[in-house]
Amino acid sequence: MEIVDAVDLFRQYLLVEKGLSLQTWISYLDDIKAFFNYFENKKRTDDLLETDLYEFLRFELSLGLAVSTVLRRLSSTRSFYLFLKKEGHYKGKVPEVEPPKKPKYLPNCLSEEEVDKLLEMPDLSTSSGLRDKAMLETMYASGLRVSELLKLEKGQVNLTKGVITVFGKGAKERKVPIADYAVEYIKKYISEVRNKSEHRKSKYLFLNKNGECISRVYFFKQVKKYAALAGITTNVSPHTLRHSFATHLLNRGAQLRMVQEMLGHTNIATTQIYTHISTEKIKDDYDKIMK
Repeated sequence: MEIVDAVDLFRQYLLVEKGLSLQTWISYLDDIKAFFNYFENKKRTDDLLETDLYEFLRFELSLGLAVSTVLRRLSSTRSFYLFLKKEGHYKGKVPEVEPPKKPKYLPNCLSEEEVDKLLEMPDLSTSSGLRDKAMLETMYASGLRVSELLKLEKGQVNLTKGVITVFGKGAKERKVPIADYAVEYIKKYISEVRNKSEHRKSKYLFLNKNGECISRVYFFKQVKKYAALAGITTNVSPHTLRHSFATHLLNRGAQLRMVQEMLGHTNIATTQIYTHISTEKIKDDYDKIMK
C-alpha cells in the first residue's frame, strides 16, 4: 500500500472508529508527517522497518527537541505501525521502544536578593502600589497559592498573632504564620487604602477599584511588571514567590515536614521537589567557587 493511502486510512480510523477530536488527530498526523519527512525514501508500507522507530527516536533527540515532543511523536508513529499491522499492511514487528525519561521538573525559583528587589518595586505613593506591596509580601511570607491569596478574606487574617487561616484544595484548613514585615504592610494597606474605600465592607482583603477580588490575570501582569523593573531576566509568575518561599526555608534549615504543612501539600513527595532545587543551588555555588 502507498504511504499516502495508509496515512489517509489511519486518519479515517482516528476520526471515525476512535472518535478523536479534530485537534487530536491533526496532532497525530503532524507527528507522522515528521516521521516521513525524515524517511523521504519510504513510499510504500512494505518499505517500513522495525528499526525505523529506533532511528527516528535517535534523530529527534539529536535535534535537541523537548523530551515531551519526542515522546509524543514516538507514540503517534508507533500507533501508526500498530494500526498497519492490525490491518495487514505491515508484516514486521512493532518494537517496544524504551522512551527517554522526562526530566524532573524543577520549579522556577528566585534568589533571596532577587526577591528583595522584586518586593521593592511597587510604588508606595499610590493606592494600587501599596496594595500590591502588601500582596507580594504576604505571598512570599506565607507561601500561599495564588488562588488562596486572591480569595483571602479579612476574617482569615489574624494580624495580632501573625497567622493566616487558609482553606486550600479540598477545603482543607491549615494555619500559616506570616512575618512581621508582611503584617506591617497589610496593616498599612488596610488603614491607608482599604478603610477609605467605599467598598470597605467587602469580606475580601485585597480589592480592585471596583471592590472585587484581584483577578489572576491582573496580578500575573503586575508581578511580571515588577520583575522587569527589578531587572530580573528569568521567567517570573506569582507562583514563583511560592516556590521561592519554600526553597529559601529549606536553604535556611527548615524541616521538610514543616514546609509541607505550610504549603498545604497532601503528599510530602510534592514538597521534596524543593529539596532538589536546594541541592541544585548548592552544586551551582560550589561550581562557581571551584572554577
